[in-house]
Amino acid sequence: MALRENPSSGAGLTRRRALVATLATGAIALPVRPQAARAADRAPDAAPDAPVLDTHPATEPSGTTVRRVGGIGVVFQYGAVLPAFDGWRTREPTRDYLALDGRWRFRFDPDGTGLAAGWQTPDHDDHAWDPIAVPGTWDLLDTPGFGSLDGERFGAGTAFTDGYAWYRTRVRLPASWRGRHVRMNCLAVGYSAEIWLDGVHLGKHEGANSPFSLPVPPEVATGPRTIAVRVFRRAGYVDYTAVPPQPVSDDHEIPYKPVDYWPYAGITRSAWLEAVPEVTLAKLLLTTADGTLTAHAVLENRTAADFAGRLTVAPGRGSGAAAGTVEAAVPAGSAAVVAVRIPVPHAPRWQPSDPRLLTARATLTGAGGQRVDTLSGGYGVREVSVVGSELRLNGVPLFLKGINWHEETAAHGRAMTPHEYDAELAPALDLGVTLLRNCVYNRHPYAYDWADRHGVTMLDDIDTMWLNTAQQRLQTEQYGLARALALTMAWTQHNHPSVILWGLQNESEIDPGGAPVYRAWLADLKAAIRSVDLAARPVTWASSSSNDPAFDLADVIGFNEYFGYFYGADADLGTTLDAVHAKYPDRPILITENGTWSIAGTHGPDTTEGTEEWQAASLRAHWSQVSERAAFVAGYTYWLLKDYKQRAGYNQEYNGVSVMGLTSFATRRPKLAYDAFRQAAPGARHEKG
Repeated sequence: MALRENPSSGAGLTRRRALVATLATGAIALPVRPQAARAADRAPDAAPDAPVLDTHPATEPSGTTVRRVGGIGVVFQYGAVLPAFDGWRTREPTRDYLALDGRWRFRFDPDGTGLAAGWQTPDHDDHAWDPIAVPGTWDLLDTPGFGSLDGERFGAGTAFTDGYAWYRTRVRLPASWRGRHVRMNCLAVGYSAEIWLDGVHLGKHEGANSPFSLPVPPEVATGPRTIAVRVFRRAGYVDYTAVPPQPVSDDHEIPYKPVDYWPYAGITRSAWLEAVPEVTLAKLLLTTADGTLTAHAVLENRTAADFAGRLTVAPGRGSGAAAGTVEAAVPAGSAAVVAVRIPVPHAPRWQPSDPRLLTARATLTGAGGQRVDTLSGGYGVREVSVVGSELRLNGVPLFLKGINWHEETAAHGRAMTPHEYDAELAPALDLGVTLLRNCVYNRHPYAYDWADRHGVTMLDDIDTMWLNTAQQRLQTEQYGLARALALTMAWTQHNHPSVILWGLQNESEIDPGGAPVYRAWLADLKAAIRSVDLAARPVTWASSSSNDPAFDLADVIGFNEYFGYFYGADADLGTTLDAVHAKYPDRPILITENGTWSIAGTHGPDTTEGTEEWQAASLRAHWSQVSERAAFVAGYTYWLLKDYKQRAGYNQEYNGVSVMGLTSFATRRPKLAYDAFRQAAPGARHEKG
């Protein structure tokens, strides 16, 4: 039962401010911004007709690092604190925003000559370029029938145009932005992006589904300005319709080779310019435990003078608690962390049956009491723990009814609208889903907010799918992109109560001989997440094997299983679960994937592959074996909610649509497996104990 606010502690308390002790303070000099990495037009030794490959610096281009400040790990990118990205939907009164969503000018650059031709410069004539929507994806510019099952269409259209393409738009930076810190925020650009503002190279970002923020140098004056973005997507194959197709790979990229989901290209999520005070609240990290809200505020001081003032954190309406105030000091040119601890014994708990959300608001004031900056953040009072073989939420053992899902529609690809998110995720509520697995990349912030509001938990994932041993070593010992993706995930989604598990990888290669490379890679990713997640959520991954040699590193053992489809028989799952439990009796187990396939409308015996009856029967068989072992199995996650698009060289006869969903792709028509899954648990939740 959720705790309710005591009426006697009502609104009067929230209007009083108490000076409370600072838990942790500390400051470090802002790191030197890494030299902006740039991609070459084409590798000099590449054949003229070879697929274009991007070039890479020695380490991933954002310079992502974690540094200890005030007793906690703080994530830096591009020489700045990785900020909160709430500006996509909120407007702080101390900040100015310039939305970049809308119509841009667009041109493909198949020969990679745009950079040499000056397409990044403000005086380049782009009037003949085509219009394109931002957010959007160039895959759908000219690909009729993208959502159909007509295989005659596969391989044609802009959905198969790879390499470089350019976006340009013009903005006016207000004169009032002088003397403020300006940054360009992007929620996602696929696969990589280089950005220029009025010809000044701001930087390069790699990773198709993670947000990033590029500081704008102070020397970029206000007034009319041009933004140019060069986007790159590696080809999946030399020829998509060849038999067999020849894959194109790049060991530095993640994923490094074709995978079985669609790699949408372009500025796929919102972008905006943001002007903040030179002494600013960059990030607010919120945790709740033992009836206490702890707010760690990460401050940046970009001035030449030391700052001394106060930080006030209000725990939010409905928390039943008063605001707390602490002294805040930030040396010149430094980042600092100031922490406030506020008792919230009467705050309601966030739980699936009653997902009560609260909003904390931090206000930074100067020595004279003047308001300097504000930043708010949503949170929920809840605790996630692993106790023996149980995964617990607020002390209650969980049995999760999970579903995998891909973020896409036939109309907009990965550039979905809020209405589309509501429509795509509504079936999860109808199905009684209690866990969404964000396979295998971070989602738009709207999806996390949706889960927070609806009481659906999340297993968040990054793009580390099907990495081989050589690439695991490269990422761990040199390039660091996998680590950067993990840090960005844990830092950005830190405050969401719906996120209860972090996923490290999906079906990556396990090297023989004791798997030292594989183990070192996973240990590195887990340590990265642990360094910034103050809530210490459990870590898992979707292994390709039930005999993974690194399971001792996992808090929750997760593996994908396809008994009765790719190997073995449906009935083999139960004995496999028993064997894993016998080896790791103190770990809960989560089935991170299981499923089969059917084409909507295809019927026949439940022993015939591809029929709706066969898909439904397989689901029931696997569910029953898992649910019978709820004492040590934390849940079952079906593959997947809806049919999805992929360019991985199979299902070309279905236009690249993988038909493993509970519903069809474009029309979301339910299959028989949909009803089987809906009936698989008594009600919206099934809890152990």
